[in-house]
Amino acid sequence: MTTTYALLLRGINVGGHRKVPMAELRAVLEGLGHRDVKTYLQSGNAAFTVTGAAHSDEAVRQAVEAAIEKHFGFTVDCLVRDHDYLAAVERDCPFPAAELEGKQLHAFYLSGPVDEERFAGLDREAFRPEAFALGDRVLYLYAPDGLGRSKLGEALSRPALFKGVTVTARNWNTVRKLVELTEVAQSDKR
Repeated sequence: MTTTYALLLRGINVGGHRKVPMAELRAVLEGLGHRDVKTYLQSGNAAFTVTGAAHSDEAVRQAVEAAIEKHFGFTVDCLVRDHDYLAAVERDCPFPAAELEGKQLHAFYLSGPVDEERFAGLDREAFRPEAFALGDRVLYLYAPDGLGRSKLGEALSRPALFKGVTVTARNWNTVRKLVELTEVAQSDKR
């Protein structure tokens, strides 16, 4: 069995803290026996192929987190998603992604499902034209002036909103690139 995954690391290489050089990350992933390892940007994105016995996203995630902690000496929350999931996130986006710049649209990947009830205390109208929508373990954020200036993005970053859930955000350019990287590996194995 062969599966192509994207790895999304949370909170690394920010302000000189929790440094994870991409060459070392590739070596860690290859040390786990993963193939076709590629990284993208310095913010913790990788694509790789797992072969062998049946495996789950969760088992792959746990092994990667343990290997990162052993190699770098600190814990890093990770999400592992396969190509089909990443392609569905791109395809199911409720905003007109093709008409927007990559910095205007973000996907907040979530470790588990969340429901609308978590956001009941947010007055969505107060943030217009910014908006968000929920999908399958993803929150889509439309921020016309970019995430750095987004008042809604700031409101969504409150830890209480995502208590018990690991969250890591990527702009739409990165969302597309992860689909592309995992697609290449998918087509390579056919």
